[in-house]
Amino acid sequence: MTTPSSALDHPVRRLVVSLPAPYDAAREHYETLVPEVDLARFHQMASWTATLELAEINAPHGFMRYYRSDLTAVMAGSPSFWQATQYLMGNHTIAERMFRHDPAVMLHAPLRTLLYTDPDGDTRFAIDQPSLLFASYHDPRIADVGLELDALVAELIALLGGDVPRQLKGAR
Repeated sequence: MTTPSSALDHPVRRLVVSLPAPYDAAREHYETLVPEVDLARFHQMASWTATLELAEINAPHGFMRYYRSDLTAVMAGSPSFWQATQYLMGNHTIAERMFRHDPAVMLHAPLRTLLYTDPDGDTRFAIDQPSLLFASYHDPRIADVGLELDALVAELIALLGGDVPRQLKGAR
């Protein structure tokens, strides 16, 4: 028997954090804190234990960059004047702890983030709160990892010089 199609409404909270650095400096700092994933090296790992060890090295603050799009360049020539860079950041060794229970979690992993300038020229960091995304799978094992990701996002925001939103305070 095939499983019927379904639709699920769930809450999402977008966190938008002001960063103290100008856009280019904030982007450079973000990319230092969230280094590009070395997929070629990960594909060479002989065991999951070796993969976990490499992730510890490749993601010193828990996250790696899987994708980057310079939206400023993409929109060049349009009437849009924003500076913005979109990222997919995450850690597949953390995501695996959810994936083993429900592969659909990969809809939200890696996490989508955005660095941009607002109308006043101030730098902003935006992300949907991980714990709400992953709580929508109604599995406490997945929800627990979402809370762990909240704590890593809080640490990243602090390292970027932003004020950690109260919704992330007290995260593991």
